[in-house]
Amino acid sequence: MVLAQLGGSISRAIQQMSNATIIDEKVLNECLNEITRALLQSDVQFKLVRDMQTNIKKIVNLDDLAAGHNKRRIIQQAIFNELCKMLDPGKPSFTPKKGKTSVIMFVGLQGSGKTTTCTKYAYYHQKKGWKPALVCADTFRAGAFDQLKQNATKAKIPFYGSYTESDPVRIAVEGVDRFKKENCDLIIVDTSGRHKQEAALFEEMRQVSEATKPDLVIFVMDSSIGQAAFDQAQAFKQSVAVGAVIVTKMDGHAKGGGALSAVAATKSPVIFIGTGEHMDEFEVFDVKPFVSRLLGMGDWSGFMDKIHEVVPMDQQPELLQKLSEGNFTLRIMYEQFQNILKMGPIGQVFSMLPGFSSELMPKGREKESQAKIKRYMTMMDSMTNEELDSSNPKLMTDSRIMRIARGSGRQVGEVMEMLEEYKRLAKIWSKLKGLKIPKKGEMSALSRNMNAQHMSKVLPQQMLKQIGGVGGLQNLMKQMGGNAKDMMGMLGGGDR
Repeated sequence: MVLAQLGGSISRAIQQMSNATIIDEKVLNECLNEITRALLQSDVQFKLVRDMQTNIKKIVNLDDLAAGHNKRRIIQQAIFNELCKMLDPGKPSFTPKKGKTSVIMFVGLQGSGKTTTCTKYAYYHQKKGWKPALVCADTFRAGAFDQLKQNATKAKIPFYGSYTESDPVRIAVEGVDRFKKENCDLIIVDTSGRHKQEAALFEEMRQVSEATKPDLVIFVMDSSIGQAAFDQAQAFKQSVAVGAVIVTKMDGHAKGGGALSAVAATKSPVIFIGTGEHMDEFEVFDVKPFVSRLLGMGDWSGFMDKIHEVVPMDQQPELLQKLSEGNFTLRIMYEQFQNILKMGPIGQVFSMLPGFSSELMPKGREKESQAKIKRYMTMMDSMTNEELDSSNPKLMTDSRIMRIARGSGRQVGEVMEMLEEYKRLAKIWSKLKGLKIPKKGEMSALSRNMNAQHMSKVLPQQMLKQIGGVGGLQNLMKQMGGNAKDMMGMLGGGDR
């Protein structure tokens, strides 16, 4: 997936720093140079990278830090904060309100996936109870209306366009008026793709914007655009009032850092990212969980929301109990594989868990990984209850492994590989022992009522001891701005 290489490089740089016996200026500089190199290779704009490095050095003054401070944690948090700052313009975008008509205009480069993204955006809101509609004001690209029509019909969303009218402004105005009369509360206007050299198309975009008076202009950015992203995004911002960004094709192999630089160019927040071709491969973009996942720290709250969404209510208490006990059997692995296959785009789910994504789920190879999980489940179908319920790896003798291979029609080597994966996941699972998992809605309540006493009750005692008890937790929280979600993410990552 896009940015996987960047996330891996930054994680390795932080890990190497953590392995150093003493954190001094040399170790800090090596870590920052490695991160700088990774960001530049990922096409993030040079000025943004340079500013980030300068800011981290200002925050982390090693001479001023007393001996008792956890320098590794402070540096890690400074890196986390600066990456968040790079992706967060500090102001929210316009948010449509259900029941009140909002006009949303989509602009972007040719081939950025804009028409598909319009439908995904409509479909996402339709599932949440909105009444969306699509207007095709793209008269420049042959087949644009056909594509929108096909997508909208599939998603059962009303649409408007014309095969004969060549004036996009007229189509946009007629479409918006029609859907306002039909009481649609989210009218999405798709415009022609263009690039900054095309003055006539930019003028057309301005005219469509003036005629429809959109509440929000969304700039759709292809993640593979690279260094050109900043200039292109700036050109769009100068022509129309871009208020939000959606980054598409985040499931590819492109570097993607350039697309994230578009945030700085438009000074507008990323609100969604497209992670595949299907309608549901569309994620709300939240800066802190995204950076946490990028650095391999996981996104606990996102994972918990997914569990509440997918796992049947009657099974949730049992699953959460197993999570907190840290006792991982092959049967639990089988059940979790079943749940994960139900949770939608599989790479997204794995990236929410600290340590899960990189090994079992190489980025960009989700389909192969899904097939591998199904093979593992076939092998487990050939196991006895005793084998599935035991957490003792010694139980799996050579003769049992050969029997499982024969029964599932797989090679002995494949069964061995599955058992190795089980051991790896069991090791990660054991770190969750004692973690009191919040129930639905409690995570946000925990964030609101943040204090050290609350957090000390949620964290495993071993982890609490490592950071110096409640006192150490209070100091850590001050450094981290007192946000429980970030805290959970950071502790999940730090304890790996």
